[in-house]
Amino acid sequence: MHDFEFKSKHALNFLEEGHKVKAVVMFKGRELAYTEKGTELLTRFIESAGELAKVESPIKMEGRNMNVILVPAKVKKLK
Repeated sequence: MHDFEFKSKHALNFLEEGHKVKAVVMFKGRELAYTEKGTELLTRFIESAGELAKVESPIKMEGRNMNVILVPAKVKKLK
């Protein structure tokens, strides 16, 4: 639980600065049988971003990894 909050807070900081974020869940061994857990985790991450970000690339499997790409909802203007 703490790890999720820690990582998501850092990802939200990147989004606030105007950067893209790619969230990845890696499956090892027999964990591949429980991909719905990875989908739940990434969905929770998307919801935690709220209106700060929007999904550029939806949740998808690539080999043993499941990922999603978020982009900032608003582009930060340079001064």
